[in-house]
Amino acid sequence: MSPQRHPNMPPPALSCAADRLQQLRSISASFSFAEGGSHGPDHSERVLRTALVMGRIMVARCDILAPAALLHDIGRKEERTSQGKICHARYGAEIAAELLKKTGYNDEDMRAICHCIRTHRFRGGIAPESLEARILFDADKLDSIGAVGIGRAFLFAGQIGARLHNPEQDHTQTRAYSIEDTAYREFRVKMSRVRGQMLTPIGRQIAKKRHTFMELFFAQLTRETSGILS
Repeated sequence: MSPQRHPNMPPPALSCAADRLQQLRSISASFSFAEGGSHGPDHSERVLRTALVMGRIMVARCDILAPAALLHDIGRKEERTSQGKICHARYGAEIAAELLKKTGYNDEDMRAICHCIRTHRFRGGIAPESLEARILFDADKLDSIGAVGIGRAFLFAGQIGARLHNPEQDHTQTRAYSIEDTAYREFRVKMSRVRGQMLTPIGRQIAKKRHTFMELFFAQLTRETSGILS
């Protein structure tokens, strides 16, 4: 006779899934700690939370979304050290395949998770085809705009020694990783375009609100740095 399971104890399958996810969380953190800043472990955790909320609303497979969100940026070190010659999304999917096999994922789920990781950057002509891949794409981009996006932009600008604000500069004449690579430049060059890149209805709705907030924030920052006392 098998021992009776405690009523508060999760079923074995759920417990196993939670254990695997915790393993992947630790693995993800080990890759992203070295990157730090705007791509530290907290970024993957935020993308995970956003993706799961969107996934539940859109009735997606959260068991695919969760590992994909945690592992989506594990190839960033190779992209950085190769100065962009290696795509972190493609490379990350290759690493993820090995990790997922070791943690017990079957081949079908592994391919679905790796597709999400491989296409979350949407460059090189590889488009997100599954619902889960489109959700991960949007969740990752949403973390680059709004209040969090502004915070990340200032964090990066501080790391490279950029100015606080430069609205008087023609952003097309400024360089990345320079003193003029401010949060405002990031807004003009990249963040302002994100709302037009969303792939899901929920993503588009959220991106629209966050874009409006960014416009208001940088308009207020310009007023304050220009000496306008309001």
